[in-house]
Amino acid sequence: MRLVFTVTNDLRYDQRMMRICRSLSAAGHQVTLVGRLRRKSPSLPETSYQQVRLRCWFDRGKLFYLDYNLRLFIWLLSHTFDIYTAIDLDTILPNLAVARLKGKKIHYDAHEYFSEVPEVVDRPTIQRIWEAVARFAIPRVDAAYTVGPALAQIFQARYGIPFQVIRNVPISTPAHQHTSTSAHQHISTSTHQHIILYQGVLNQGRGLEIAIAAMQKIDGAELWLAGEGDLSTALRQLATDLHLEHKVKFLGYLAPEELRAVTKQATIGLNLLENRGLSYYYSLANKAFDYVQAEVPSIQMKFPEYIALQEEHRVFYLLSQLEVDALVEAIQRLLLDDELYLALQEGCRKAAKEWCWEKEATTLLGLYPLK
Repeated sequence: MRLVFTVTNDLRYDQRMMRICRSLSAAGHQVTLVGRLRRKSPSLPETSYQQVRLRCWFDRGKLFYLDYNLRLFIWLLSHTFDIYTAIDLDTILPNLAVARLKGKKIHYDAHEYFSEVPEVVDRPTIQRIWEAVARFAIPRVDAAYTVGPALAQIFQARYGIPFQVIRNVPISTPAHQHTSTSAHQHISTSTHQHIILYQGVLNQGRGLEIAIAAMQKIDGAELWLAGEGDLSTALRQLATDLHLEHKVKFLGYLAPEELRAVTKQATIGLNLLENRGLSYYYSLANKAFDYVQAEVPSIQMKFPEYIALQEEHRVFYLLSQLEVDALVEAIQRLLLDDELYLALQEGCRKAAKEWCWEKEATTLLGLYPLK
């Protein structure tokens, strides 16, 4: 079957879409992934599926969404596929319109609760617009799936259609690539410091300001931030203002293979979220699973999905309050308590065998059967 997936990023760093497209291509589908070309977008590696990037006049805000959706509509109209798949709300309207015009199927992949992310929740008018788009479009799709059980239940109740769950988990790593080490032993050979790693976009609501401030009270460790985002400039300035340039490293965007290598060096992973909007509260971030697959104990928020995972396997240190002192205490516990650290590392080793893409892909292939 001919399948198309549409996103608003530049394709280079979207690991979930890489896994989805590779799996479907390997199953025998003709897959096309469409995104956008930004001014500083890096070149794309060769893949088993086709990659298309649309050039836009605008880079962000309302004008970008209007610009991109118009260009996407025109592009989709000039190409025919058997199933059109919108990734999140910001590409659903062109897909729905073209699929209906051509009498084809449309699927919806909700990576997040789009109308409940902090950037939208704080702007009521924008939130109402996106929720109107959701109420109009989502009930009209032929199949839908999302990243976690909690969001699936919310979406099913709100929009009246079933949602499958395809978790955002990595491909499994061979067991021989890991060894058990206490936090005392787990020190970067390049920096001779413990690495506290955050991977992901540098946007509001991610607790990054708190993570940087916490480094004032942490010795023998560096905070590495792998990614960029709306707060890139502000966070670099904060590190400078707090005289932490030697303890906070900004790695920028990393290709997936580079990110995996960095993650394996880390002593502790971070996934800090403010309770601002239902999207974050019910999130199930890919970085949580990436840390587990690398056997890196991580600090997660005490939110429903992470509590549920912790009940399956003890892999996280769950944080009840996103405050500097609470984060400092959590980091120090993991750095100093070898028994706790090794227990979480062992939990990661067991969970990694279950929380892997090879198992999630079976659900995906069921949604896109070969003719």
